[in-house]
Amino acid sequence: MKSVIITGANRGIGLETSLAFAKKGYKVFATMRDPDKATELKEHIEKDNLNISCHKMDVDSDESVQTTIGTILKENGPIDVLVNNAGIERHGTIEELDISHFKEVMETNYFGIIRCVKAVLSAMRKHGSGCIINVSSVSGHISNSPLSSYSASKFAVEALSEALAQEVKPYNIRVGIVKPGIIDTDMARDISTKDYTASRSPITERFSNLFKESLKHPTHASLVADKILEIAESDSWKLRHPVGPDAEPFLQWRASMSDEDWIDWNALSDDEWYAKVEQDFGLNARPDK
Repeated sequence: MKSVIITGANRGIGLETSLAFAKKGYKVFATMRDPDKATELKEHIEKDNLNISCHKMDVDSDESVQTTIGTILKENGPIDVLVNNAGIERHGTIEELDISHFKEVMETNYFGIIRCVKAVLSAMRKHGSGCIINVSSVSGHISNSPLSSYSASKFAVEALSEALAQEVKPYNIRVGIVKPGIIDTDMARDISTKDYTASRSPITERFSNLFKESLKHPTHASLVADKILEIAESDSWKLRHPVGPDAEPFLQWRASMSDEDWIDWNALSDDEWYAKVEQDFGLNARPDK
């Protein structure tokens, strides 16, 4: 039986990924900071008799990652797949966001992946196979205010994954980067409902409105889970995998602009910005419409 470790598995993409792998016959080690909060996951486990075990693990902690993954490997042998999904987000302009928030996001989203990769890699290499899937984001290629801290962490994940893929291919270990667009998760909902009226920058509020409008036609987290499972089950060495109806359009949109055009677009007046969003994406993101 194949096995998988999934981080941040108590909700959203991590929860759906745990269910997808278990239903495919994998032994799933679902890790999270607080298993007591994994109520929905545990309900699915009991209802469908799924082979999922919940494990307390904080990806911010060297000791927690080494202890939890070390125990899993000792008791179950090499892991076939590692899904690095755990992530957090803090939003605000660079001027207004406290530096502690930048550190928090990087600690979880970037260093957390490094900790987990280092914990499984030796066993995968000795076994001569494995698959590591890192959940990045369209924000790993497109940087917008007020998501500078989140984007910076995802840019870092992209660079890390690209280097990792080069290092481990000789050992038959595949690396994949999953790049979701706007997905219906607690994180996206939080961005869409945040009150930015106190911010010095109008950019923050209109970006929230863009999320709010997009979530009127939500893309379920199970779509990302299905893509992660597809990558694990395939023999593909493809590195980057955009996911969701808006992911590839967003990436192509950014690619069509020079860096200077991108900066100018984001610096437009509110009326011009909303008009461009409606023209390019058919989204009327204006507030109070």
